[in-house]
Amino acid sequence: MTTLDELRAGGKAALAGALALIETAPDSERVVDLLSAAYAAPRAHVVGMTGPPGVGKSTLMNALIRGWRAQGRTVGCIAVDPSSRRSGGALLGDRTRLSTDPEDQGVFVRSMAARDRLGGLAALTVSAMVLMRALYDMVLIETVGVGQSETDVAGVADSVLFCVQPGSGDSLQFMKAGIAEIPHIVVVTKADLGAPARRAKADVQGALSLAGTDDDWEIPIHLVAATSGLGVGELLAAIDGHAAWLAEAGRLTAGRRAQAAAWLVEAVRERFGRDGVRRCGDLALAADQSPFRRLADIASRL
Repeated sequence: MTTLDELRAGGKAALAGALALIETAPDSERVVDLLSAAYAAPRAHVVGMTGPPGVGKSTLMNALIRGWRAQGRTVGCIAVDPSSRRSGGALLGDRTRLSTDPEDQGVFVRSMAARDRLGGLAALTVSAMVLMRALYDMVLIETVGVGQSETDVAGVADSVLFCVQPGSGDSLQFMKAGIAEIPHIVVVTKADLGAPARRAKADVQGALSLAGTDDDWEIPIHLVAATSGLGVGELLAAIDGHAAWLAEAGRLTAGRRAQAAAWLVEAVRERFGRDGVRRCGDLALAADQSPFRRLADIASRL
């Protein structure tokens, strides 16, 4: 499968094959053409979910998928797991923790191994996100739980959810450098615990007041108990609210272009080193220019 139309007609099996091709032959002309076409035809709103291990990200992921499917929306999911030191593969396999219907063509879940990458994402995440973004109504990315360093999700998602667990000290983590700057929505999980959840919400509110923000989006904090459904509807509405805010004044387009430009610089640095970045000179992307095509052109010259 090498075109978006073929992927749409081919369902889950076709998408799985395309992702395998991206992983095994990322520099092939077929892959560059496919990713460039997908980059030019975004459809989904991309939601990134981050937070410490054990906070309940997978349980919340289940609840969000169910909520969106109940609304008739299709969902593509990327679950980034810790890596096996023996095989390099995904250690936990989030697909085993998600209660999605395998026959439901409106949901696709792909687990990825973080391997040796910090930041909470896998090397394939951006390419997979761009492809899924052209095929589904919503794309949901769950990062590996790596604490303070998992901030890379801000470079691939339109809306970032930061999950906090009551009574665990996660709200203190939120105050540390890097974490307070990335979320658009904060979720206090396991809200059915009552008073500890309310205290965690108050702690995060205090941290937000100290951190400040660079724009006029006021970060909401939601109490959610994913197992019972408490607060899930309100969280879904908050995500839609942030999507609507991004759609104003060209924020979404500008944000995605900045993400693509940052990805290109990082991709050149990973492949050719700092000297390669220097020799490339200006790596700015023109409007609607594919970062995948630009990287292929750079690779052919260096």
